Amino acid sequence: MAAKKNREATDQGPNRTISRNRKAFHDYTISETVEAGLALHGSEIKSIRAGRVNLRDSYVAFRDGEAWLVGTHISGYDEASYLDHDPLRDRKLLLHRKEIQRMRAQVEQRGFTVVPTRLYLKNNRAKVEIGLAKGKRSYDKRESLRDRDAEREMERVIKERIRE
Repeated sequence: MAAKKNREATDQGPNRTISRNRKAFHDYTISETVEAGLALHGSEIKSIRAGRVNLRDSYVAFRDGEAWLVGTHISGYDEASYLDHDPLRDRKLLLHRKEIQRMRAQVEQRGFTVVPTRLYLKNNRAKVEIGLAKGKRSYDKRESLRDRDAEREMERVIKERIRE
């Protein structure tokens, strides 16, 4: 119950999380994160505020010195006119040129990939947190699941000891 209250409290402030990419944390080891703005069309911001976003199969592609968010699904807004947006269109990320060059160099040279980890509103502007990530192997995934389960079990035992 307390966890739910805490989650609701974090979703109401100036930095309200709209969507998380849980799959990215399972499939990748995130080494560093950067905040980027999103260039949106028309009713997309209303759909984002309504929480109709899916980051699951998204990634960042670099084209012509720009960063693009590919594969993000932002559903159409029901009250929008017939000129509604394409839900799966590529969206430009608003980053400084040096940030783009640094990330692109690491992607090309060191075998990293760039994935979105979280979409949120910051002072009524849509922001996406992108992470520089290295793919996990299947045994790494199993190990991280085992660690998470062990930590959950320790928390449960500690909670029971406190109650006694």
